[in-house]
Amino acid sequence: MRRRRALAAGWWLVFLTCSDQAAEPVGPIGDPGDAVAGVTRLPSQYPKAPGGLSGWFSPGQRADLMLSGYGFNATGGALLFNHPRGLASDGTHLLLSDGNNNRVLIWNQLPAGNSSPDLVIGQPDFTTNNPGTGLNQLNWPGQVSVTRDGRVVLADTYNERLLVWNTFPTRNAQPADFEIRNGSLKWPWGAWTDGTRLVASATGGGAILVWLSFPTRGDQAPDLVLSGNGIGTPRTITSDGTFLVVGDHNAFTDRVGNFFWRAFPTTSRAPDFFASDPSDSRAAWMQGDVTADGKLVMLGRYLNIWAGVPADSTVRPQLIVNGYNFRGGDGGGVVFAGGRTYIMMYNANMVVAYQGIPTRADQRPDFAIGSPDPNTNTLLTNYVVTNPVPATDGKSLFVSSDFDRRLLVWTSIPDASGARPDLVYDLKFSPWDNEVSSTKLALAGGQLVAVWSRLPLNAELPDLVYRDQIGSVRFRDLRGVALDDRYFYLADEPANVVYVWRGLPSAGAEPAFTLSVNGPSRLSSDGTYLAVTQTFDHAVRVFRVAELSANAAGSRVGGVGVFNLPQGATVAAGALFVANTSFNGLHVWRNAEDAMASRPAGAILGTNAGPGKAPQIGDATLFWPGAAAFDGSYLWLGEFKFSQRLLRFGVR
Repeated sequence: MRRRRALAAGWWLVFLTCSDQAAEPVGPIGDPGDAVAGVTRLPSQYPKAPGGLSGWFSPGQRADLMLSGYGFNATGGALLFNHPRGLASDGTHLLLSDGNNNRVLIWNQLPAGNSSPDLVIGQPDFTTNNPGTGLNQLNWPGQVSVTRDGRVVLADTYNERLLVWNTFPTRNAQPADFEIRNGSLKWPWGAWTDGTRLVASATGGGAILVWLSFPTRGDQAPDLVLSGNGIGTPRTITSDGTFLVVGDHNAFTDRVGNFFWRAFPTTSRAPDFFASDPSDSRAAWMQGDVTADGKLVMLGRYLNIWAGVPADSTVRPQLIVNGYNFRGGDGGGVVFAGGRTYIMMYNANMVVAYQGIPTRADQRPDFAIGSPDPNTNTLLTNYVVTNPVPATDGKSLFVSSDFDRRLLVWTSIPDASGARPDLVYDLKFSPWDNEVSSTKLALAGGQLVAVWSRLPLNAELPDLVYRDQIGSVRFRDLRGVALDDRYFYLADEPANVVYVWRGLPSAGAEPAFTLSVNGPSRLSSDGTYLAVTQTFDHAVRVFRVAELSANAAGSRVGGVGVFNLPQGATVAAGALFVANTSFNGLHVWRNAEDAMASRPAGAILGTNAGPGKAPQIGDATLFWPGAAAFDGSYLWLGEFKFSQRLLRFGVR
């Protein structure tokens, strides 16, 4: 995923000046401008939550409201997308797979501007987005393909199937004619067909499935399975029937790029070559289309145009259009139709278009679809947060994002879905973790830590900024921060260490001691317990703060089969909450001692929690829960990567 901001009328910007600081520095600090680029105050109005609730959480409890979105089962409308993942055309229609909204939008005529779609499949109308498993429903759809005679194929990723419409859909929620399922089709991301052949990427199975004649029944096995040869997690597919190009996020284990078959494979043969993005080998894989005169146009970091399929990985594009900030990422794509070049951008949440094919490196798109212009990201202007990490003192709510490089502040606890924040901090670093303790807020990520000694409710700048090191401790990759009335903690994941200082340290202070923890990530302390998330160990380690020392081992909670890649653990008022990310559940222990004694959680939020269960948006279902915060009345839960929701659960 890539990182990227917008400003509109009616807001005012607080620039970085020393007069913005409201608290006295605690010790030697770096420049606040190292952490914060600017602060925007919004004219927000929302009902305030009463707080002071009593009770506890029950298994499968429904969430009360949702921020970072428009509400439950709500898209915001026909032209508000949420991370589009597929784009296709038959020369007359345009189809857009709107991934996080569980729908495919259809324009019956190729749009020449920001015009509304005519049809939606996967949903009964343009306002809803609940997932489902019926032939008229979707769960996180991926790439879509359409033939000249109107046959449509869609990768319905989290339903682990391909959906097939034998004739072009003509009404909302029109069910597919049949679905293709088989044991090899695991987490299908890409789909392509010319009406005769069909190709699908089995991303979860590390394979590319090829039917040399179009399937006529749902259990028909593929004729070819392309695997091995460095293929890792294949994603999107580009072809005109004479060649095959497949994007891969984990080729050869740790490379991103595309496998090329210069002639369409009819046997299970190795690809001819592998190529990364010509401008940035770390960028996402490329995805594209072939123009009427045979040019290969592929979106990666920039828009790449070859005269035809390159002979090998050394052939550079004839033109790289890099004068516009293409933000493709996991769902970038290109379609050439009606004399226009349509470009889908997952991370910019829109489709932009050129009249014709770009001919200059600095050429900018002519118009946008799903946005008022090619420069406005509607995710940012509607405060949809990627990787939201919440923190709260029970009076205010703070949400940070490493991907957006933002800190959003609600000065009061909101009591309505879709409530907009009061303050937006644009950051110069990517905070992976945060923590509120009493009047303090800390953010940490990478090689930087920012601390506010008073909660930033009036656009204050941080009082303490630590860059690269504290004392002799040099930061490698900070993934966790916590503080309480006794200690200040930082987790450095590649160093396998949690550093512990007594109080907020000066710039030259040495840790009081360190904790040896394998792969520590997000941290949380309530002054009684310290929780250390170990994402890749599938566990959480819980320490009693009063017993902390360099020799403290803590208690291991979870493990393989119990947790699957947990992103965050939170302790608050003696309770423990673990976001069991890939098992789609939030585990709740009212007393952390029960977890430390290996007793099962008293409640699990997420009715779809557990091994083998698909993530789902919904008020009772979860989609990759990532990080939580609890104030005694309200539990806030942010979802990770492929869902941007921030959910609130009240005790009952």
